Amino acid sequence: MTSPETPTVTPPAAPPTSFSLQPEYEDPQLAALVGELRGYLDGELAAYERDRGLTHESRLTRADLEPVWRRSRELGFYGIHLPERYGGRNLSHTHLAVLKEEVAASGRVLGHSVLGDMGGPLRAGDIMRHATEEQLETYLLPVVRGERACCFSLTEAEAGSDVRAMRTTAVRDGDGYRLTGHKVFSSAGPFADFALVVARMADGEDSFATFLVDLDSPGCEVRDGATPMSGEHIESDIVLDGCRVPAGNLLGKEGDGLRIALGRVTVNRLLHCPSALGATRRALRLTRDRALHRTVAGGRPLLSLQAIQHQLADMATEFYAARSMTYAALAALDRGADVRTEAFMCKLFVAESAFRILDRAVQIHGKEGLTQGNEIEYLFRKLRMFRVLTGTSEIQRNGIAKGLAALG
Repeated sequence: MTSPETPTVTPPAAPPTSFSLQPEYEDPQLAALVGELRGYLDGELAAYERDRGLTHESRLTRADLEPVWRRSRELGFYGIHLPERYGGRNLSHTHLAVLKEEVAASGRVLGHSVLGDMGGPLRAGDIMRHATEEQLETYLLPVVRGERACCFSLTEAEAGSDVRAMRTTAVRDGDGYRLTGHKVFSSAGPFADFALVVARMADGEDSFATFLVDLDSPGCEVRDGATPMSGEHIESDIVLDGCRVPAGNLLGKEGDGLRIALGRVTVNRLLHCPSALGATRRALRLTRDRALHRTVAGGRPLLSLQAIQHQLADMATEFYAARSMTYAALAALDRGADVRTEAFMCKLFVAESAFRILDRAVQIHGKEGLTQGNEIEYLFRKLRMFRVLTGTSEIQRNGIAKGLAALG
């Protein structure tokens, strides 16, 4: 959710892309933001997680999350990308990406709740510009304030990459609609108050609509979703059985459902990459530190072995390449360029590079890297998912090939 307003924080062409495991930024406003964010993540938020005994595989509750939403809002991070009229700083895509990378690099369990990824302003996506004043006041602005949470319900068991194959239908019912269907992988569903549900209009061959559905409505059931390989309990199934939705909860117009739901796909694809980069950066730091401090025969550090040196060199080089291309594409996007092909390239390269880097990280950590409860083992599982989520690597290659075919 960004705005055509002039950004409060004006970015350079791109943040410095020189290699570092703790990037510094020449722009004083960005540097200050990053410093404040790191302080919160490594200090107050880390202590909060320790006090509650939270791990990446904890079953999080609203009681765990709401204090983080409110505190992050007080500190100016929750919804920081939004226009000033909504309490944000109207950040450029590049600067938002920097913050997303920092959150992921911190390794915090509740990092997803600091900027609003988990049920917050970032999860709501680009729908504010489609919302009526009543929808803004009732649903979306409370999300921005950390008072309510939402989830996005598009995927179905037989309609993943091919969203047009969805079977969830909407039937007109007097001055409203009745929705019937079964959505899966609704991230933030366990904590959400309402869902953005995309459905096929029953009387339209290829017509879709997006609705704001209160999850406590009769005919709506929130079930535990499948647990992904990351072990995080953040998914729900949304089961609709003739669930009645008022006409006032239709976003936009009938027929605009997929356009609204999939709007700004290029931007979202690019903005998933910094989170993967941050997690990869953390893995690289943990692996470097292990190689420095783990000893082998003769009391020498693991890093004294050329085989380990070469693996770390390859990991660092791939990370630098992935990060550089991502921020180059984001800078071009902020200049108004069409970066659809570049977004496909970044998603593909970041996902595949992150997986290779984490595979080497596990190898260097040895038995510890194979042990549940070790952070490297978790990061390996988490980043393996990125090759599938938000579009598989094969889909990204299709998009790149299409872009190449269209070149003059």
